[in-house]
Amino acid sequence: MVAAPHLLRTAALTCLALLAFAGNSLLCRLALKHTAIDPASFTSMRLASGALVLALLVAWRGRGRPGAGAPWAAGDWTAALALFVYAAGFSFAYVSLSAATGALLLFGVVQTTMIGWGLWRGERLRPLQWWGLAAASAGLVALLLPGLATPSLSAGLLMGSAGVAWAVYTLRGRTAGGDPTAVTAGNFIRATPMALVVSALLAGQARWDGAGLGLAIASGALASGAGYAVWYTALRGLTATRAAILQLAVPVLAAGGGVALLGEPLTPALLGASLAVLGGVLLVILARAPAR
Repeated sequence: MVAAPHLLRTAALTCLALLAFAGNSLLCRLALKHTAIDPASFTSMRLASGALVLALLVAWRGRGRPGAGAPWAAGDWTAALALFVYAAGFSFAYVSLSAATGALLLFGVVQTTMIGWGLWRGERLRPLQWWGLAAASAGLVALLLPGLATPSLSAGLLMGSAGVAWAVYTLRGRTAGGDPTAVTAGNFIRATPMALVVSALLAGQARWDGAGLGLAIASGALASGAGYAVWYTALRGLTATRAAILQLAVPVLAAGGGVALLGEPLTPALLGASLAVLGGVLLVILARAPAR
């Protein structure tokens, strides 16, 4: 009974983070597919706006508190590099990938990397959780199957790199000490110069418009910055394997957002695949804690 408030808090934070990830998918899809902004500019604006908002939040929370560190004091360079590789790989891959192919590659690599790491570290899934993983994975493939296309080698490698990097960033968050918001701010601040260097190298290809910049800022400040800080908080109550499987719900949430906000059709196939994914995730959540 004592653990119940902690479990509820973790569940609520996880739901908020997954909703933020889904919102980020929609914002990135809109910006990179329907506006003039190039992927390097989008990545730089996304990370810079996230860094600015998080730094201001950390500074505001620390005002008047003796010993409060600077916004860039927390975080680490390994996590920042992983964040940059994820953000850049994601943006550049989506130039030539369909939304469905990109999502399947990204979450497939994230899931494989994180579950493999968890198993290597001694985490074990119970039979019911394996069934949930199988159902969620099958539902994800069915959900994205109509939009799948064979990716080019370069785009596939970019999205695969983004998936590994996001898995590393998530795993670093499980062991990061200190305030999750400050840690996330430090990571974004460190990652921003990396993105700016890429933008400078590709300055001749830079292009943007007001809509693209606005979507990049919304992606960075809200869906990425705030969402990742919430995710880092939630991760402290999740195993690596459970965190990996829970993220399979993101394409379903993004698809729901597409139906509600973008006027995309709600088909029986979409509904059935979504139920399979969410049902599988629910099995993983309801099963007892993984054996070690």
